[in-house]
Amino acid sequence: MGTINDFFIPENSVCNISEEAYAQAAIVVDSLKALARLNYQSIYVIDYFKKNFLYVCDNPLFLCGLKPKEVIKRGYLFYLNQIPKDEINMLLEINREGFRLFRETPVEQRLKLYISCDFHIIDQVGNKFLINHKLTPIILTDNGNIWLAVCLVSLSPNQQAGNIEAHIDGKENYWTYSLKYHKWEKQETVMLTDKEKEILVYSAQGMTEEQIAACIDPGIHAIKFRKQKLFKKLGVNKMSSAISIAFLKKMI
Repeated sequence: MGTINDFFIPENSVCNISEEAYAQAAIVVDSLKALARLNYQSIYVIDYFKKNFLYVCDNPLFLCGLKPKEVIKRGYLFYLNQIPKDEINMLLEINREGFRLFRETPVEQRLKLYISCDFHIIDQVGNKFLINHKLTPIILTDNGNIWLAVCLVSLSPNQQAGNIEAHIDGKENYWTYSLKYHKWEKQETVMLTDKEKEILVYSAQGMTEEQIAACIDPGIHAIKFRKQKLFKKLGVNKMSSAISIAFLKKMI
């Protein structure tokens, strides 16, 4: 089942954070609060010194019917109570292996690393839904450990939990984590053509194939062909999933 301490590994120990440092961190948190007012996604901040949430935005997507103050009070008990028991061990493994990958990353690149995964959360009436969860450090200690990390939560376009990826901004390759083989595997970044990006953008605006063809191609058959290639690249079978994945992976 796991306990709160299982999420905070000894290798990322954080000691002696001063009140002055917290006052400086408040400026960062205020910026995230402003971003949360403009964003449909949920934002929260993990404090690895106090082993709690430093900030939780008032967004029902992540709160499962609770108020932000209630989630902060519960801390990591929120995870243990609102996530299906059969997915807790998966999260603990992702947490442990994510920190291992973080420690293997050069210090100067650690603030550019983010890890993404999908898991279910259960609301107060028992409804279960799949979310995409991204985590990236925002403030490191002097020895390169994570003091504060920001998390971004949105609805997942996938059908099942897992889908674990790690990215470093500016790198062409990324990593996926295999729960079967318990290791990170290097992957080539999917590259979209300009036409494929245009199809995604126009589709997100609600345009039909005929309307898209009028903008970028001489005929609808060319659009259908490009869409099928696009779906194959992204591993989906419908446009709504392609759009969601493209936005989540910052392809457009």
